[in-house]
Order: sequence, then C-alpha cells, then structure tokens
Amino acid sequence: MPGDTWLGTAASFLGMWFVMMAAMMLPSLLPMLWRYRLIVGRSGGMRPGLLTVIVGSAYLFVWTVCGMIAFPLNLAVTSATASAPIAVGVLALIAGAFQLSEWKAHHLACCRKEPARAHVLPANFGSAWRHGTRLGLHCVYSCAGLMVLLLAVELMDLRAMAVVTVAITAERFARDGERTARAIGVVVFAAGVVVIARAAVPYSARIASAGSTLLLSHRWPAALVVAGGNDSRRASE
Repeated sequence: MPGDTWLGTAASFLGMWFVMMAAMMLPSLLPMLWRYRLIVGRSGGMRPGLLTVIVGSAYLFVWTVCGMIAFPLNLAVTSATASAPIAVGVLALIAGAFQLSEWKAHHLACCRKEPARAHVLPANFGSAWRHGTRLGLHCVYSCAGLMVLLLAVELMDLRAMAVVTVAITAERFARDGERTARAIGVVVFAAGVVVIARAAVPYSARIASAGSTLLLSHRWPAALVVAGGNDSRRASE
C-alpha cells in the first residue's frame, strides 16, 4: 500500500538520520557530557554515570524529533534541487545568511557556555533530562543553517557530512566561536553565489538558443519573409 511504502521510507530515513546525527554531533557532545558529569558528581545524588547517559539520551531524542521534521523537508528539497539546480545555490545563500544572524550567535553561545566551577546541578532524572533537552534544542537551533545546507547538497554524502561535522566542531571549540561561525557563513554564502552563477549560465544560453530558433522558425508570418525577399531583389537591381 502507498501508506506502508511512505511509512517504511520515513522509518528508514529516521534510522539513518539518528545514526548520522549521533556520529556528527559526537565530537562536540562528548566534552559537554564530560563537564556535566564532573559538575553533577559534586551533588552526591544519583550515580553521575547514569545521569550523564540520561543527558545524552535526551540530547539525541531532540535530534530524533528534528529528524521527523527533516523527512518531509528533505523530500521537498530533493525535488526542488533535482528540477532546478539553482535551488542548491539559493539554499546555500540562506544557510550562509543564517550563520551571520544574531539568532545563530545566541544559540551558539548557549552551546558553548560552561557552568561555573562552583555551580552544582541537581542529581536526579528530571533535571538530567531537562539539561539534555536544553542542550539538544540549542544545538538544533544553532546548526539549522548547516543542516539545510546538508539537505541541499545530499544528506547522506559522507564528504558533506565530514565538512559539516568539522564546521560544527570548530565553531563550538574555537577561541572565538562567533567569529568562526561568521567566517563559515561567509564561505557558504560565497559558495552559493558561485553555484547560482554557474547554474544561470546554461539557463541564459538556453534562452538565447530558444530565441534564435524562434526567429528562424517558419512560424513567422509569410508576409515578412516575402517582404524581405522583395527588398533583397530591389537592392540587387
């Protein structure tokens, strides 16, 4: 049944999405989990290791929910880029502009924020789940532009995944994360301009070719052709 096919495709996509996000976010997630474990260990409540697993599970849960939203978006983006390659450039412009926005800067700062050494987090299941959820949401909001770019290029392309992973990790751990994010945004925006320019050249050539064909076609009124022939004979006489 069509519904079963759609559900199967969605389930397959979600499984790949989970594995991909876990692999991509691991370099930046592990240091955050380690800091959490050190801080929560001071409270003397539940076992720090178990609480850290809960935080990581909540973080990945947020990304899994994001994958449910990304599935129909991926279908739309794939269709758009297949029918109009220039769409890849447009999406790159959007992703680059997002990297330069205050929204990006705010959520990136929240991802990079380290709890004070004297700060003690409650050591219980609810607190750990909320902490992981907050981290996941800030990460999703911060990475939205790069995720759109990944959808535009090709979601499961290993090279694109590697580049995006390096970009995310760099802006998380660079000395000046906001400046790093903006530099990445400039590069992505410039790449979008190049892609649009390259896509526009064959499009313009097709328009010119269509115009020439129309001028030479038999669809023009016969009177214009006859008039042109009469003018030529007069000039020869």
